[in-house]
Amino acid sequence: MFAPQSQLVVSDPALVTAGRVKAMTSPIDLQATFIPNDGEFFRVKLALDIAIDEVVNEPGCIRYELTEATEEKLVLTEQWASEEDLDKHSKGIAVQDLNESLSALLAEPVKIERL
Repeated sequence: MFAPQSQLVVSDPALVTAGRVKAMTSPIDLQATFIPNDGEFFRVKLALDIAIDEVVNEPGCIRYELTEATEEKLVLTEQWASEEDLDKHSKGIAVQDLNESLSALLAEPVKIERL
């Protein structure tokens, strides 16, 4: 049986504070598609593998993996805990290094989609 609220006794007044509930956000899901130049599949895959090894340790990274890899295209699936984490990742050294590595290896710009 619960006591009516007027009868509740709190032994530590510090526990009774006005609070704010931070809104829970859904993870951010992305898919990045890479179209390699003819004959460049293995170099593109190697660059992505190196980036994956670095990015999976970034704060907020839930998923960062190749989910498709053929001679015609490579698909990287990403999931981030928050927009802030994704923004930090997008500006980070791993993405800069990846972009530099891929600059002459892709037939077209990377296509990034929110899922």
